[in-house]
Amino acid sequence: MEKQNRQEERLDGEVLFEGRMLRLDRDRVRLPNGHESTREVVRHPGAVGIIAIQNQQVLLVRQYRYAIAQETLEIPAGKLDPQEPPLDCAVRELREETGYRGTMEHISTFYTTPGFTDEVMHLFLARDLVWDPLTPDDDEFIGVEKIAWDEAVQRAKQNEFIDAKTILGILLVQGRMG
Repeated sequence: MEKQNRQEERLDGEVLFEGRMLRLDRDRVRLPNGHESTREVVRHPGAVGIIAIQNQQVLLVRQYRYAIAQETLEIPAGKLDPQEPPLDCAVRELREETGYRGTMEHISTFYTTPGFTDEVMHLFLARDLVWDPLTPDDDEFIGVEKIAWDEAVQRAKQNEFIDAKTILGILLVQGRMG
């Protein structure tokens, strides 16, 4: 079977918006068939998510998400600072959002929505948790909830979480733990 070229070549582009969390680019590209088109891409510095387990319970955070106009129950997570290694970010975010730190194990790295953003998510499993809080960010209003691990797995399988990183993280860890 002959390999088909599907790559697109960037010809030029412009920054449409740049904020504190993301940048929106519009690029002009050459398609594999030689035609030109445009691509809008959200540029994001990347993020981490942490599946934190203590005494057969998982720590989750409840917070209001403005973009979807509702509260979510999700794993602790946060944006990478410039040049920050994902492991350092995971340690910081877990402490800021839950007050705990623990032994971190990298679980997975994936693109969140490659159709329009370059955001990459690094998932970590945190165990052996100890209380060691950091001050939360000024714009975060978070409640920490603990639920039984088995219940979290069931809720993930039954589509009771609406956050993709939470579902994926729980199911990936469950697959490792058996």
